Amino acid sequence: MDYPKIDILYLSEDDMIAAGVKDMAGCVEAMEEMFKLLKMGDYRMGGANGNSHGCMVMFPESSPFPEMPLDGPDRRFMAMPAYLGGKFDMAGMKWYGSNVENKKKGLPRSILMLILNDKDTGAPLAFMSANILSAYRTGAVPGVGIKHFAREDADTVGVIGPGVMNKTALAAAMVVRPSIRTVKVKGRGQSSLQNFIEYVKGEYPQVDVYAVDSIEEAVRDADIVLASTSTPTGDPALYPYIAEEWIKPGAVIESTAALRFDDDFIINRARIVTDNIMLYEAWEEEMKPNAYNTVPIPAVHVEDLIAEGKMTSERIDDLGDVLLGKIPVHRKKDEIVVYSVGGMPVEDVAWGTMVYRNAMEKGIGVRLNLWETPKMI
Repeated sequence: MDYPKIDILYLSEDDMIAAGVKDMAGCVEAMEEMFKLLKMGDYRMGGANGNSHGCMVMFPESSPFPEMPLDGPDRRFMAMPAYLGGKFDMAGMKWYGSNVENKKKGLPRSILMLILNDKDTGAPLAFMSANILSAYRTGAVPGVGIKHFAREDADTVGVIGPGVMNKTALAAAMVVRPSIRTVKVKGRGQSSLQNFIEYVKGEYPQVDVYAVDSIEEAVRDADIVLASTSTPTGDPALYPYIAEEWIKPGAVIESTAALRFDDDFIINRARIVTDNIMLYEAWEEEMKPNAYNTVPIPAVHVEDLIAEGKMTSERIDDLGDVLLGKIPVHRKKDEIVVYSVGGMPVEDVAWGTMVYRNAMEKGIGVRLNLWETPKMI
């Protein structure tokens, strides 16, 4: 930048697409590099521990103020700041509001924006539409795990929840395991199921995709299971459940949302892998006891079990340690990997930085002037 003048690059959703936000292979590569930087410590997120998912604004069940929003499914605002070093060397924050009622207005449940900032001055560099960006980085993170843990010849995927997150997780799985030929999907609504099936048919005509009636049918014989459902939190007994006997030896089960297993399986036989163990430790610190009641991802339940003295922290493996060669990719033959994906703002900063640089190189987007010279110093 030619300081003190500051211009901001605004990127609409169409601009983001033109700048390559839907390049899943590139996104998987960026996430893999991001995980290595996390393990080396070249990053910061929010909170005193530097590992907070973000700061959430929630609303009361009732209020004396008629204009105040009230609590409801996915009713919140969220700020997710981060700095990521290495080749990214960028600060930024994803900010969004979420309300399940948005669907009645033809809007996505969450409407997301990402701002990137110069790490030294704090000056804004870019303000970008982030719904597709967030969806793709969310899918690419499972893709990194599938790349390293799934069978080389994996050909069957079970999908629990036919939403956007599993569309992009499947896209990543197809990039790293092009051997996939069968996709079984379990959903609740006929409309979302049909939408998912039509999406898969259009994107991957070589794949046989069909709906199943139960989670068990989705899981049995699947080499890869993608679990991402909209499930009310609070009572773990209501979270989607997978029995050990349904799981194929050597399968990878990836969860970005609520999922439940029997404790005996988790404690004694499952290979537990996290995308960033410190994120789960931060959740446990912030929300104990019973953090799993609020954050329904399997590794959060593992942290609860550790807090109760039923497991030890040595039973959890971190993906970054695998990528850096500190621990083996597989600890034993035919192990079942339960891979938890929590979502972190460093992911948005990583992929957002790459898309921003593409946009700058290709002249995509609109330059918005903040000031020629600041009026107050």
